[in-house]
Amino acid sequence: MSNTLQERHALISGGGRGIGSAIASALAAHGARVTLLGRSAGPLQATVARLGDAAGFVTADVTDPAAVAAAVAAARARAGDIDILVNNAGQAASAPFLKTDAALWNRMLEVNLSGVLHLTQSVLPAMIARRHGRIVNVASTAGMVGYAYCTAYCAAKHGVIGLTRALALELVQHDITVNAVCPGYTDTEMVREAIATIRDKTGRSETEALASLVGHNPQRRLIRPEEVANAVAWLCQPGTESVTGQSIAIAGGEVS
Repeated sequence: MSNTLQERHALISGGGRGIGSAIASALAAHGARVTLLGRSAGPLQATVARLGDAAGFVTADVTDPAAVAAAVAAARARAGDIDILVNNAGQAASAPFLKTDAALWNRMLEVNLSGVLHLTQSVLPAMIARRHGRIVNVASTAGMVGYAYCTAYCAAKHGVIGLTRALALELVQHDITVNAVCPGYTDTEMVREAIATIRDKTGRSETEALASLVGHNPQRRLIRPEEVANAVAWLCQPGTESVTGQSIAIAGGEVS
C-alpha cells in the first residue's frame, strides 16, 4: 500500500468490529494514524492489537455529547489533530410501523443520526482552523430507498444523507469534504443479528433469511466490509478534493 495518508490522523467511530474495523485497516494501510472509538474496550483492543503501533482507542457512547467531547480530546492528546473523521457507529432495529414505539424511534435517531452530530461538532472546529479535513459518514442504502419494517432506521439514515449534503455545502469554503458511503446488506455482526431476528419472527431457516436479504442485491451476495473500507479510503486520498456532498452506494447495483 502507499503512504498517501502518512501524517494524517483518522478517528473512526464503531471501529472495533465489522465495517469500522475494516476501515481502520484500510486507512492504516495507507499510512494514517488511527484512533478507534466505541462503547466497549474489548473489540477496540483486539483491532488495535492487530494494527499495531499506528492505532489506539478511546471509549464513548456517541449519544452522549460530553463523553464524545472527552474522547475526542483524548484522541487528540494521543495522536494529534484529527484530519479524517469516519462516523461509522450505528445500530439497526426493525418493527412494523404501528409497533415502532417512541423508545425504538428515539434510539435509532440518537445512535445513527445524533451520534454523527455530536462527533462531527467535536472534531470540526480544529478542521476549520487548519482548513483541511475529510468527513465520511457511513449511511446505508436505507438512506437512499425504503425498506419495509425499518421506518425508524430508514428515517435516521435518510437524515445522515441530508446532513451530509447540507454540511458539505457549508464547509466547502474551508476545504473540508463531507461524503457518505451507503452499503447494502454487508457481512457483519449486525446483519447476522438481522438474520437471527428474521428466523425467530418468521420461522424461516437462517438460509432462507439470508436469501431474503441478498435478494436485494443484483449480485446475489452480501457486501464485504473491505469493499466499504476501500471506498472510504479513496474519499480520504489526496486528489479527491472536488468530491463532496456525495452519497456513494456500495450495493452491487441495488441502488443506481
